[in-house]
Amino acid sequence: MMVTTEERPMTKVAAGITTSLDGYITGPNDGPGRGLGDGGERLHYWVFGGPWSYDEEARGEATGADKEVLDGAIARVGAVVGGRNTYEAADAWGGHNPFGVPFSIVTHRPEDAPANAGFTFVNGLDEAIAQASEAAGSKDVFVMGGADVIRQALRAGHVEELSISIAPVVLGGGKRLFDDFDERVSLEHLRLLQSPFATHITYRVVT
Repeated sequence: MMVTTEERPMTKVAAGITTSLDGYITGPNDGPGRGLGDGGERLHYWVFGGPWSYDEEARGEATGADKEVLDGAIARVGAVVGGRNTYEAADAWGGHNPFGVPFSIVTHRPEDAPANAGFTFVNGLDEAIAQASEAAGSKDVFVMGGADVIRQALRAGHVEELSISIAPVVLGGGKRLFDDFDERVSLEHLRLLQSPFATHITYRVVT
């Protein structure tokens, strides 16, 4: 049966990030060459199926509930929006877009965009969301962070679904997801998945 334009799923803007139990999305001293900072790699044990460190390449894979979360996200994402700090902390993912879908980087210096690397540098979140929504087709736009970009997207009313993965670790310092965020946001619980490495909670953003 042919699917008409009206019957195709609508593009949704979803945001997601991993935090520590005390609300940090990085450890102390994060940044270029330092990744997620001191102890920050522990936030993403769930992505690699167990402990890893910046001193050696992660070789493991997600399993169980963690794999279900990752596979679901990959299947539905049509475009990604990220911040310049995240891009630099990740060392530009080795100079190539790792997601295989259009990837917009929010930055005040769009002229810095590398050539033929699969990234689009955009001066402003609203423009980045608009471009990503167009590029995503019938799939979703995923706002991956960092924290400031997610806060901006929530303030602007862009985010329709928010996923928080809570790693079982207390980092004691770093960057918090909701620092300097004084907006009231109503959420409706959608689903919960859990593994030894993370508790994955997804909410619908109501207001």
